[in-house]
Amino acid sequence: MADLRVTYDKTANAAYVSLLDPQARARVAYMYPCDPVEVDGMINLDFDEQGRLIGIEVLAASAKLPTYMLESAERLDPQGA
Repeated sequence: MADLRVTYDKTANAAYVSLLDPQARARVAYMYPCDPVEVDGMINLDFDEQGRLIGIEVLAASAKLPTYMLESAERLDPQGA
């Protein structure tokens, strides 16, 4: 299985799971927001111009993602903030 790049900003409690090859240069063409009522939070799906899923943004990440994933994620905030 390929490694996923996961970033996490603890201050914003937001995580991003990138499904792109690290060398790929795709950009988000459109975003599909999942219904916050249905998922009890906000999760946004990012797609490229060909309609391929390239990333997942998770708000309220500490309640939605496993702790091990957030602990091993690349931190975007000052550690320990």
